[in-house]
Amino acid sequence: MYAVIKTGGKQYRVQAGDLLVVEKLEGEPGAAVAFGEVLMLGEGEAVTVGAPTVDGAVVSGTLIETRKGEKVKIFKKIRRQGYRRTRGHRQLESVVRVTSVAGAGKEAKWEGSIDLTPKVILDARARGLGDAAVPFTVPAATEAAPAPKKAKAPKAAEAAAEPAAEAAPKKKAAPKKAAAKTEEGEA
Repeated sequence: MYAVIKTGGKQYRVQAGDLLVVEKLEGEPGAAVAFGEVLMLGEGEAVTVGAPTVDGAVVSGTLIETRKGEKVKIFKKIRRQGYRRTRGHRQLESVVRVTSVAGAGKEAKWEGSIDLTPKVILDARARGLGDAAVPFTVPAATEAAPAPKKAKAPKAAEAAAEPAAEAAPKKKAAPKKAAAKTEEGEA
């Protein structure tokens, strides 16, 4: 059984178990979402078309995450005028797992389990980085924090603290090569 729903100004063909990316929906991850604007229901050859919606039909789902979508670049240019502008935009979107499609006296449910792992973590795992690569994870407070490093004293204070007798004598500079060449040229 499938349905055509309308949300965010767009229409989607869905069935139980589908993973759907739609315009931003309000709610926390794990919240139940119901789409009441069902335009069409279908099962095999039997199709029910609403006018404008099918009465009593509901598509239910679970909100997995709300995230920013892919970046869209906006580039403007007026030729021969030295005018070029580049801007970018990332639209907010929600990921929904469709759990059931109900209407016209029938209902199709999805029996799988819902995983609320965000796409950022799934992508990091796919690259072999694990969950440690996620930038927004916060280490637990029970972990031992590294000891702060001891600050070094300024060099002037170190020189004053050492006695003059223990200081190593400075080395004499090597003779310049240019002077050696002039001596060879005279000989």
